[in-house]
Amino acid sequence: MCYHVNLFIRSLIFYIFSTIAICIYSVVIVCLLPFSSHFRHAAIRAFLRFYFVVLKAVCHIDYKVEGMEHIPTDRTGVVLSKHQSTWETFFLPLIFHEPTVIVKRELLWIPFFGWALAAADPIAINRSSGSSAMQQVINKGRKCLDKGRWVLVFPEGTRMPYGVEGKYKLGGARLAAATGCPVIPVAHNAGRFWPRRKFIKRPGTVQVVIGPVIESHDRTPEQILTLARTWIEDTVSRIDAR
Repeated sequence: MCYHVNLFIRSLIFYIFSTIAICIYSVVIVCLLPFSSHFRHAAIRAFLRFYFVVLKAVCHIDYKVEGMEHIPTDRTGVVLSKHQSTWETFFLPLIFHEPTVIVKRELLWIPFFGWALAAADPIAINRSSGSSAMQQVINKGRKCLDKGRWVLVFPEGTRMPYGVEGKYKLGGARLAAATGCPVIPVAHNAGRFWPRRKFIKRPGTVQVVIGPVIESHDRTPEQILTLARTWIEDTVSRIDAR
């Protein structure tokens, strides 16, 4: 009983901190719009580092990253990541600097959070537009890749419960195939400690594994996605078996 009360109190404290901090941070980032994108993203990373320090101190959630050597230093590409939690959406920009994220246009309308998201120059699409939405992703994604930015994609489309595999969508793989850029797969188990749509956060160490580069040349989007999905899901299974 005391353990569960302790978890609730810690989660409540972090929730209050997170709400206040995100509101303040969002206003600050919007005020930085006159500055360069590089400067804004540096400010975003500074906030995120502080955010994870507080998360560790309050909720005792830490992280461990493997496979950093797989990230190319001479080019960027498309990051395909497992999506279980809010955690990875905050964490991945610390590894893949100045990423552009493919998001639903409606997210930009959320007060504070949406404003800050807009200031980070995401690829905002209208999913109801069907095939034209995919063309938006390719056109805007190509421009971002040409500028040396990473494109971050959650191919499952939405956060899935811990231990559940969602239906992987082809968007990110199509972008990689169209541009010839590599894919970097990312697996993790963040949903084990920060479950989707759950208030209580549980202590532990999130395991993040960055996979080997998947080249897109001479491969179809379906082949690229199959390679990425197989690696991600197999790696998640290995993480959970530890």
